[in-house]
Amino acid sequence: MTGGAARRVVVADDQTVVREGIVMLLGLLPGIEVVGSASDGEEAVQLVAELAPDIVLMDLRMPRCDGVEATRRIRTDHPGTQVVVLTTYVDDDSLFPALQAGARGYLTKDADGDEIARAIDDVLSGEAGLSPRIQRRLLERVAAPTPSPRKAPVEPPDGLTAREVEVVRLVAEGLSNPEIARTLHISTATVKTHINNLFGKAGLRDRAQAIHYAYRHGLAQPPGENLT
Repeated sequence: MTGGAARRVVVADDQTVVREGIVMLLGLLPGIEVVGSASDGEEAVQLVAELAPDIVLMDLRMPRCDGVEATRRIRTDHPGTQVVVLTTYVDDDSLFPALQAGARGYLTKDADGDEIARAIDDVLSGEAGLSPRIQRRLLERVAAPTPSPRKAPVEPPDGLTAREVEVVRLVAEGLSNPEIARTLHISTATVKTHINNLFGKAGLRDRAQAIHYAYRHGLAQPPGENLT
C-alpha cells in the first residue's frame, strides 16, 4: 500500500467464516483499516451511511439485499464510497450486472492479500481493480462477434427476455443444458431457471415444443435453411 491515511474498508459477506477470514486478512495488511463488517447487502448499505468508508468489499449472493442491489444503492446514495466485488462467481449474469451497478473492482475469493490491496489502491486512484481472470473475460466479451439480428425479433414474443431468447435459440440448435451454460458462460442452474421461465411465459411443456416455438417465431432457423 502507498503511504498516507489508511484505507477505510467495510466487508460484506453472508458467510460468517468467510467474512471473518477476510477481515483477519485485511487486518494484516498495512494501510488498511476494517471499520465494519456486514452479513448482507442491507446491512452493508446501513454501515456505509453510518461510517462513510472508502471501499466496500462486496459479496454478490446474500440474503435480504444482494450485492448488485447494495452496490447500486451505495453508488447512488454515497458516491464517495467505492465498491470492489469479492465473490466466487465469474459468470456473465454476475459480472456484468455488478459492473453496471457501479462496482469499480471485481475479484474472486481466491485472491490473496496483495491482490486485494492492489485492487483497493487502483479503485481509489480512479482505475479499475480487476483480477486477470476478469480482464480476460471482459476482453472475450468485447471480442465476441455480434449476434445476427435475424436470430431474434426486435420485440421478443410473450415477454421473453433477451437471455431467454438466447436460451431457446440454443435449445432449438440441440444443445443440452450444460452446453448452453458453457456457451453463455452461466451456470447450469441459471440455464434451468431461464428454461422454466420461458416455458411458463410461452405455455410450453417440453423441449420439442420449445424447438417448434423458436422456429415459428423466428428465434432460430430450421436445419438446412439458408440464412443468406
